[in-house]
Amino acid sequence: MTLLRRIGAQNLSLLGALVAVLALFGYLNPDYLSWSNVRVIGNTVTMAGLLAVAQTAVIICGGIDISVGSQVGLAAIVGAMTFAKTGDGLANGSAVAAIVVAIAVGAGCGLLNGAIIVYGRVNAIIATLAMLAAYKGIAQLISGGQAVGYLQGDDLFIFIVRGSVIGISTMVWIMLVIALAIHVLLKMTDIGRNIYALGGNATAARLAGININKYLLAVYAMVGVVAAITGIILAARSGSAHPTAGSEGLELKAITAAFLGGCAIAGGRGGIGGTLLAVLLLGALENGLTVEGVNPFWQNVAQGALLVAAVVIQQRRTGDRPVGLPA
Repeated sequence: MTLLRRIGAQNLSLLGALVAVLALFGYLNPDYLSWSNVRVIGNTVTMAGLLAVAQTAVIICGGIDISVGSQVGLAAIVGAMTFAKTGDGLANGSAVAAIVVAIAVGAGCGLLNGAIIVYGRVNAIIATLAMLAAYKGIAQLISGGQAVGYLQGDDLFIFIVRGSVIGISTMVWIMLVIALAIHVLLKMTDIGRNIYALGGNATAARLAGININKYLLAVYAMVGVVAAITGIILAARSGSAHPTAGSEGLELKAITAAFLGGCAIAGGRGGIGGTLLAVLLLGALENGLTVEGVNPFWQNVAQGALLVAAVVIQQRRTGDRPVGLPA
């Protein structure tokens, strides 16, 4: 029972589902469990994983950020343009400058989202849905709707997307380090406890002296920073930045993983461990369907079904039933 409480029933169920998916597709195709394919799964889930762990923090505090995909695209475009400007127009630019500028753009986007929600008193879903369109439009305007930059000739970008440490991809390490940092922040600091308190009961948190506005601004800014890092990785991986690259389903994957990992819609509940397990489950399922030659449209169906299932489970577990007939 002690082990069950420490791991959590939610995480154990996700772990069981992950093992079942791996066993099924491993049985259907022995190459599925090969180290090379495991690396493919790890690399594939990196972008969604980064956004999911950041999304987890914002959902725990009672918010949500639907605009993360567009933030990824905008930060990537600005970073690639910076790289081109500091070089010869195509390559040989400053990767460090590109990364710093992209992160600054991401932080700015996150702060703007937070400011609209906090000072404009706009619902988080509406505010970030509006900014989803706005950030995508800005990225398309400044890039002319075209891909920008050529990043694959730079040593730092090559190391980010092709390098490895003790056999594990650099991209995966970046995701794990950021996930660990957010986990420590949430579980082992007063800041994290206040974030949980804010999502659990905002009124009680305010009466306890927690500066709600400051926390919301900081959490949304953190989401923007992680989105920018994701954008840099995505651009380095493809060799150039595309204005709509991050808004082609990444935000849905991140939100699905966060809810599947145990986050509650109302906030105050969730954790990075569950989110990472959910990310791996989604990645393993998607890869297995691809390996078996299943129509990729079915992957969207499966993803949507998992999101609905996750929300239903959370509603049943908490006893919340804001709509519908009595159970």
